[in-house]
Amino acid sequence: MRPILFLLVLGTLAVNSTLAQKQSYKVAIVGFYNLENLFDTIDNPMVDDNEFSPNGPRRYDATIYKDKLTKLATVISQMGTEMNPDGPAILGVAEVENDTVLQDLVRHPLLEKRGYRIVHYDSRDARGIDVGFLYNPKYFTPEQSDKLFVQLPTGSKDAYYTRDVLWIKGKFDGETIHVYVNHWPSRSGGEKRSEPGRRAAAQVCRNHMDSIARVEKNPKVVVMGDLNDDPNNKSILEVIGAKGNKEEVTPGGMYNPWVDLYKKGYGTLAYQDAWGLFDQILLSQPWLSNAQKGFFLSTPKIFNKEYMVENKGRYKGYPMRTWDGLTYRGGYSDHFPTYLIMLKHTETPKRGF
Repeated sequence: MRPILFLLVLGTLAVNSTLAQKQSYKVAIVGFYNLENLFDTIDNPMVDDNEFSPNGPRRYDATIYKDKLTKLATVISQMGTEMNPDGPAILGVAEVENDTVLQDLVRHPLLEKRGYRIVHYDSRDARGIDVGFLYNPKYFTPEQSDKLFVQLPTGSKDAYYTRDVLWIKGKFDGETIHVYVNHWPSRSGGEKRSEPGRRAAAQVCRNHMDSIARVEKNPKVVVMGDLNDDPNNKSILEVIGAKGNKEEVTPGGMYNPWVDLYKKGYGTLAYQDAWGLFDQILLSQPWLSNAQKGFFLSTPKIFNKEYMVENKGRYKGYPMRTWDGLTYRGGYSDHFPTYLIMLKHTETPKRGF
């Protein structure tokens, strides 16, 4: 297994905070984090969450829940702060049980001063987990949101329901953007057998994006999530149509800033001694030009600080997970979060840097 390299700055447009100040840029962080089973301690008879209760097999009590919140808040509080002390302006999350756990998270002492607000809808996922959206009102103002149902094709998964796609439209520092937060069906049962489910989820995104493009000319779109596929899989390459070369992205197309990192062996989760890069943030073509008045892409980053890496046992070198089987390991998540550094000229933009 390739050893983890702790990434400080990634990408060809790398900038540091001093340079950003000299160049007169405003900086915003756009992130995603799979929170690995953020459940409350209350047994909900409507979903299969018994194991995450005080009397369940995990003995999941208030002490564990509070520790889990602190671990997640620690990570989120540090993401992107090398560029902006506010951390993520917007953050998509996955594997949350309900809006209660999100409210508890954003009210944690490590995060409460940022004033994060949430967008969340319950889905019909068999495990009772959803996606959610956190935003700092200094940067983002929501205008519309909805959950987009994903119909799984027959035979793609044993479970009939999966997570909905969360769509949010709003003003990002005054500019209209559309964000899709995803957690596509897992590879349980095998990559090939489960692939139709991920293609179905990707198609839901693509169809909705196309409907937006019919009424908005070349909109700014962000597709983020735990896609349970790598950048080279068909759901992303063919259905979403995300390309790894900026020069090939045309109006209506999507860019995948994680392709080069994936080719170099970097990942956000590990399985059977191999890295996968499932946690991706994809952008539509208007984000790519630096000669504009709005925010544009600078740098993709994987947040993998050393304290987030398992240092012993069978998962040594992997992201330090919360659970080892039914035993509470006390880690952070089995996924590393990802984020994009976005820049905006505070003066009239010039061509190129």
